[in-house]
Amino acid sequence: MRLHYFAAAVLLLFAKYTTAAPAQPQEVLTGIYVMNVYDLDINQYSFYADFYLWFRWKGDLDPTEIEFVNALEKWGFTQNMFYDTARVLPDGYSYNGMRVEGRFYHAFELNAFPLDCHELDIRIENIDYPIDSLIYVPDTAASLMRPDFIIPGWNIEKGIIQTHTNFYQTNFGETGIDGDTFSNFTFRLSIARPMSYFLLKLMLPLLVVIIASLGGLLIHPSYIDARISLPIGGLLSCVFLQQSYSSALPDVGYMVLMDKIYLLSYLLIAFIMLRVIVVGNATAWGKHDNVGLLCRADRRRSVWYFAIYCAISIILILIAK
Repeated sequence: MRLHYFAAAVLLLFAKYTTAAPAQPQEVLTGIYVMNVYDLDINQYSFYADFYLWFRWKGDLDPTEIEFVNALEKWGFTQNMFYDTARVLPDGYSYNGMRVEGRFYHAFELNAFPLDCHELDIRIENIDYPIDSLIYVPDTAASLMRPDFIIPGWNIEKGIIQTHTNFYQTNFGETGIDGDTFSNFTFRLSIARPMSYFLLKLMLPLLVVIIASLGGLLIHPSYIDARISLPIGGLLSCVFLQQSYSSALPDVGYMVLMDKIYLLSYLLIAFIMLRVIVVGNATAWGKHDNVGLLCRADRRRSVWYFAIYCAISIILILIAK
């Protein structure tokens, strides 16, 4: 009996040390070097990118059979491989890469327009091997963008590369499986509109119109035609100014920051017109004998109106950012 126990213990010990360790997924060092990003089309939610992509790995699996997850117009894509077959580097790594140019999708969120910031993504996955067989690891030893890389009309904030997993919650009609997880490699470029575009091109003309409209309160109440013409002209100018930037934006179902500022401008001009009408009627019907007092009250109102307008605008900007 003791011999049987001893034999069983020996077999368990042998099984423990001879059981094969679970296979580790093949790691692929992946890097990117961006040459150009251009033709940002907010109306079509897309952009063009031109870049180099490379892979270094040890193992038998080919990591170059990839899919660009957020690619558009794949018929127009160009993918030129560095080599027909992978090279073996002196350190024992296999190496290959490609130059890619094509259009990519990005859902532009415009709530904060014209102070909006965006993160343009280029995402790849291997189409053959799930994450338990192959994973992409960022190769951070090289630069991500050429030194003179720019996007006209935008500020380049930063560029990063990162990896994460992407689980498909479907079996694509194939019975016996519940879905699969793949390694996802992402290059993320953060861009923002310059502040000068907001201040000089959009806000400055609007402020000129608002100040001119407030000027109607500084004219003597007896000149009712001149007093009312200024806010009416300001109202028409606001409509045309708003149309000038709205035509460049897609038809979204929400108000962007600039829309809210223009709505505030319309309310201010409406208050100015109402005040001009009230004072004009009071003067014409003799309900107020001290015209000088009305003039001083309107001057104070113009300052208060402008201060409140600026304060609410700043609050809207801070909330949007």
